[in-house]
Amino acid sequence: MRICVAATPKVAIPTLEYLRLSHHELISVITQPDRPSGRGLKNRESEVSQWAKQNEIICLKPQGEQETLAALADSDLLLTIGYGVILPSSVFSSPQHGSINLHFSLLPRWRGAAPVQRAIEAGDPVSGVTVFALDEGMDTGPIYVEKRFALDADITSDELLSELAELGVEAVAETLALIEEGVRPRAQSAEGATRALKISKAETEIDWKQPAQVISQKIRAFTSNPGAWTTFRSSTLKIFTPVITELELEPGLILIEDKRLFVGTATLALEIGGVQPSGKAQMAASSWVNGVRLTTGERFG
Repeated sequence: MRICVAATPKVAIPTLEYLRLSHHELISVITQPDRPSGRGLKNRESEVSQWAKQNEIICLKPQGEQETLAALADSDLLLTIGYGVILPSSVFSSPQHGSINLHFSLLPRWRGAAPVQRAIEAGDPVSGVTVFALDEGMDTGPIYVEKRFALDADITSDELLSELAELGVEAVAETLALIEEGVRPRAQSAEGATRALKISKAETEIDWKQPAQVISQKIRAFTSNPGAWTTFRSSTLKIFTPVITELELEPGLILIEDKRLFVGTATLALEIGGVQPSGKAQMAASSWVNGVRLTTGERFG
C-alpha cells in the first residue's frame, strides 16, 4: 500500500522506520508546522520532520483542509500517530482505505490527549496500544488490533511511551495485513470509556497531604514532561524517582539522612531520587542536598 503518515512526536519514529523498510511504500510524512520553542523562541521542526529529512522522505506541513487533502492525493491509507490536529471526515475518508490511528491505551479506556500519563496516574496495572479506524468521535472508531503491556510499579511515562512505541510497530504491521486481506474492524464499545484530558500545569503541583502511593503515581506519570513539582524557599522544584519507605513524617516535612532525601506524606514518607531546580538541569537528590544547607523543620509545598 501507498501510505502517508501524519505524526509529530518521536514516539512515531519506530513505526516510521518499520514502514520505510517494509514492502509498503511510505510516500510522505505530514507533520505540524515549525513552532517557536526554547529560550530564544526560535522556530524548531518536529522530531518527525527531522527524521523525514534524514531519511529523504517527503515531509509536508499542510495548513488547513485543502492543503491536507492535496497531501493525501496519492495515498491508499493515512496513518496518524500523535499528529495533534483533529482531522475532518473529508480528510480521513479520502484515501482508498481510509485512515487509522495508533493510540497509546487500550480503548475505550483513556480516550484523548494524555493516555499514558493518565494510566500511570490512576495506577492502572495494564496499558497497551490500539489501532483503530478514524471516525468523527474522539478515539471512538472501530478497532483492528490491540496489544497489552503490563506496568511495573515504578514505571514512568517516559519509559512507558518508549515501550508502547515499539509495541505499536507490531500492532500497525498486523493492522496493515488485515486491511490487505479485506478484514473489517470491530465496533468499539463505549463501556468503561474514560477521558485522558490534556495535562494542566496546576494539576502537576504535588500535594504532600495526599497518600504516598497517590503522590508517587503523579510524579511518575508526569516524568519527565511536564514534570511534577513542589515549592521550596519560594521557588519551584521538580521531583523525580519516588520510592515509598517505611518512615513516617508530617506531610511535606523534609528529612536528610546520609545524603538521602525523604519527604513526608499523609501516609508513609517518600525517598526522592532526583530533582530539578528552576532554571537548572535535573540532578540526583544527593547532589541537591549537598548544596542547599537545609535547616531543621524545612518543608516542601
